Amino acid sequence: MDSSKQFAGRSVLVTSTRRDPGWERDVIGRMLQRRVAGLLLCPTSDDHAWLDSNVPVVLVDRPAPGLSADLVEIDDHCAAFDAVAHLIAHGHRRIAYVGDTPAIATSAARLRGYRDALAQHGIEVDEQLVNCECATSQAAAGAVSALTGGSRPPTAIPPTAILSATTRASLGVVPALHSAGRTDIALVSFGDFPMADALRPAVTVVDHPGHEVGRAAAARLLARLGQPGLPVERIQVPARIIERGSGELRP
Repeated sequence: MDSSKQFAGRSVLVTSTRRDPGWERDVIGRMLQRRVAGLLLCPTSDDHAWLDSNVPVVLVDRPAPGLSADLVEIDDHCAAFDAVAHLIAHGHRRIAYVGDTPAIATSAARLRGYRDALAQHGIEVDEQLVNCECATSQAAAGAVSALTGGSRPPTAIPPTAILSATTRASLGVVPALHSAGRTDIALVSFGDFPMADALRPAVTVVDHPGHEVGRAAAARLLARLGQPGLPVERIQVPARIIERGSGELRP
């Protein structure tokens, strides 16, 4: 359902694409029928050539194939690379990856960052530790159960650390580690979440502040509305690692 807000003296319509390409096209169509002045869009589908180029668009988080538009994002590859390098610096070589499908551009960049960090430090990727189809917290919890022994082959060596590549995944990873009594496994979560700093150990996170991304995207759209001829720009908002304890555990 659409909701309405106010920003910089303008009416703002807010809706969700539900990560469904068909629904995305439908809700954007309804927005355009209302003659919106511009769009902030976190794209879902793999083809946006149909989108009316006469309406200013600023993309959030990831590019939209077939559409040339401003993009406000974090450097997902660099942030994931730094998170894995952080775990390696604390002595880990068996680092698992739990994240969403690489069909999503942000997830693909984070997976590349994971792989590149291991490669740069001379560590071969063990594909048994890579779980990149965890779109839900439940799937992520199941992956952790398998990694820690729940359904792991007897010959597999469990990880000593995990990069949880989405906040949604972390909401499954953390309870699964606690339930299995494996809080000795180091963890870095991509994205902060409520109570992350209250757990024991508190969860080390890659902080990619959504409010700052949103603020930068809104500012860019307002600028484009004022100057339609601005060149297309890719704007990156810095991410940082917040050390709280879980990512600093040693094997």
